[in-house]
Amino acid sequence: MFSSRDVGRAGRNVGHDEIAAILGCEILSGSRPPGSRMPGAPELFERFGASRVLMREVTKTLVAKGMISAKARVGTQVLPPDQWNWFDPDVLAWRARVGLDASFVRHLGQMRRAVEPAIAALAATERTPDHLDRMRAALAAMRLAGINRHAFAKADLEFHVAVAIASGNPMFRSFASVIEIALGALFSLSSPDRPDAIAENVARHAAIADAIERGDAEAAAAAMLAVIHMGSDYMTGSGNHELSSVRPQEAVKTA
Repeated sequence: MFSSRDVGRAGRNVGHDEIAAILGCEILSGSRPPGSRMPGAPELFERFGASRVLMREVTKTLVAKGMISAKARVGTQVLPPDQWNWFDPDVLAWRARVGLDASFVRHLGQMRRAVEPAIAALAATERTPDHLDRMRAALAAMRLAGINRHAFAKADLEFHVAVAIASGNPMFRSFASVIEIALGALFSLSSPDRPDAIAENVARHAAIADAIERGDAEAAAAAMLAVIHMGSDYMTGSGNHELSSVRPQEAVKTA
């Protein structure tokens, strides 16, 4: 679990990025709830040894991410989650650092069901042999990973990125990139850990690649939706209700 006390042990004279991450994590964890005021310059200096100039830059960063507002005579206040920029890579990285709760996982699943079938359908009309080779390579890596959940999740993520690239739409590729860290942590949770479940998971991903190779957009979309549902069902069935236990080091990132 995330602890604001543990994060606060970063010490003095830390840089901009780490200060922004510490404060961002405190907001995401709820230790600084919406409507609360952010600490003033003297407190931040005492905690981080940061100059006023540096703290102004940190404040600008958090404002740009929609996490806080800074107004004269009002001060700097934490904004509600519906104003945060959830497509910001830093916000997602901090969310993984804090831990993925049930609400975040549900929202991510809803977005995936709305977008990824469309990505797969477009990939079926735009794919090239190189795209198919990349998907097959990811499938082979999934088989090879076996019960190594970290390796399996990494290969799983690479497959979904390959499908996004095959769509030929740079916005879909950016969609895959921007949620890469969150998906990596999620796949670490939902990756199967039994040989039969692994075989079924790989087979369902292979069905996506097969439909894309045939140019069958409808089948590709349906197969992608089935994979998303399977991951959700696996998490529910395996009792992964303590989602906040996902640690930042478990978040999978690909190059």
